[in-house]
Amino acid sequence: MRIAILTSGGDAPGMNAAIRAVTRTCIYEGIEVFGISGGYEGLIDAKFEKLVQSSVADIIQRGGTILSTSRSERFMTEEGLEKAINSLKIFEIDALIVLGGDGSLCGAKMLRDRGVNVIGIPCSIDNDLAYTDFTIGFMTAVETVTEAVSHIRDTTEAHGRANVVEVMGRDCGDIALYSGVSSGAESIIVPEIPLDINEIAEKAIMGKNRGKKHHIILMAEGCGSAFDFAEEFQKLTGIDTRVTVLGYIQRGGAPSIFDRILASELGYLAVKEAKAGRSLALGFKDGKAISRDFDEIFEVKKVFRKDLLDILKTVSI
Repeated sequence: MRIAILTSGGDAPGMNAAIRAVTRTCIYEGIEVFGISGGYEGLIDAKFEKLVQSSVADIIQRGGTILSTSRSERFMTEEGLEKAINSLKIFEIDALIVLGGDGSLCGAKMLRDRGVNVIGIPCSIDNDLAYTDFTIGFMTAVETVTEAVSHIRDTTEAHGRANVVEVMGRDCGDIALYSGVSSGAESIIVPEIPLDINEIAEKAIMGKNRGKKHHIILMAEGCGSAFDFAEEFQKLTGIDTRVTVLGYIQRGGAPSIFDRILASELGYLAVKEAKAGRSLALGFKDGKAISRDFDEIFEVKKVFRKDLLDILKTVSI
């Protein structure tokens, strides 16, 4: 049997740990394993390389992806899809394992619909796939933001300022929510909850009046301009307000313990499911690894953790 693996879309800490788990499990099971360089673009161009034990030595702690990644417009065309399938046929690949976010798993479903055996592993710092509680890379991004906020708070307090910290997540507010709770932010702004700038301003003014020297606001990138918000917030409160855009530091760095374990568990399960001839998307639900049909995963609606928001509002007075 032959299995191939690729990483697609935005990189996420833990991808290398999953590649390692897939490779080592394949070798243990007597399965040939190939890495595809450059995501779906590499699949179209047949950039296959056989992986051995040493190929994945000392990568569990590394961020990024040793296979490299890309976003492929060609793959979304009929011609590109046919070339990708033909590449798998040429190398006699029995199953393909895809690591990536919603767009990457959508591509995996397209291959599944054409008769390719595919296993999807959710890797994204955004945590925007509703069928799984957590995606690989999310918890690492939250830890990165939490550490960054601790540094920002020091200088913000020293100058008596407010700071609007823009975080990633696209239209999902989970990074802002979880890092807001873990870093002790005073307020968060997320796409799932309507923005009430007057409520945030009132909270900041009350804090200032009782001697509070700083105010941290976490803002998800899908909520508009952090700079526009900061300007309006400063007008309402009279508090000198700065903006910090954390950007791509949220994607890099060594994966957390949680992400390393999750990646290892899902990588191992991916090979087991592929060996059994199944085409499924893997995930993590209620503390356990799960397998779901590709037709189901895009039908699930994301539920925002309002209970965590209530906690933040309560403890960040």
